[in-house]
Amino acid sequence: MTEQVRGRFITVEGTEGVGKSTNIAFIQGLLSSAGIEHIVTREPGGTALAEEIRNVLVVPREEPMCELTELLLVFAARAQHLQSLIEPNLAKGIWVLCDRFTDATFAYQGGGRGLSTAVIGQLQDLVQGGLRPDCTLLLDAPVDVGMARAGARGALDRFEQEKQVFFEKVRGAYLERVAQEPDRFVVVDASTDLQVVQDSIAKALSLQIDSHKAASDKVNLDGRHG
Repeated sequence: MTEQVRGRFITVEGTEGVGKSTNIAFIQGLLSSAGIEHIVTREPGGTALAEEIRNVLVVPREEPMCELTELLLVFAARAQHLQSLIEPNLAKGIWVLCDRFTDATFAYQGGGRGLSTAVIGQLQDLVQGGLRPDCTLLLDAPVDVGMARAGARGALDRFEQEKQVFFEKVRGAYLERVAQEPDRFVVVDASTDLQVVQDSIAKALSLQIDSHKAASDKVNLDGRHG
């Protein structure tokens, strides 16, 4: 029996209004053109149960949410997402393209809320084990640019209603993550022309696509000669 090459786990990160939705659609097109089977998902959310948890997290409400409650809800949704959707697809060789993942937790709950990154790291290990994204695209733009774009979209969710100082901390935490794991991240200047942004994304993903195809070709060749 031919061994299955594991799918690649690609995450797209960034603060509000940096163009994640637009560029995730662009990445979908790149993967489809390359003949790579993939799914698109998001965090928090991605499954019916995880989406219910997302709703608790993002809908503004009268009762203030405790910061630790927020953190634990994020990881509760992630645990469900991983077990029900992400891991099964990766194991079948299907690529998973995810709008935010644990880097967002380090950025929003760690940087923005000021929660302990050591505690976040412990929860990461508990929920994910050794699973980490193969490549993370960080769409980076000045906070005022992103906030203006997000505000133009209409009603703001609980996170989007935060002040600029919160998002400055989030952006700073994202860039700290890049410094800690430079090989996994590709930082894209999202404040520039869309074509330039997407050229940068295409270049980064071509390396992942070529590497995956080479691994698949090797497995297929070994299977024929086995």
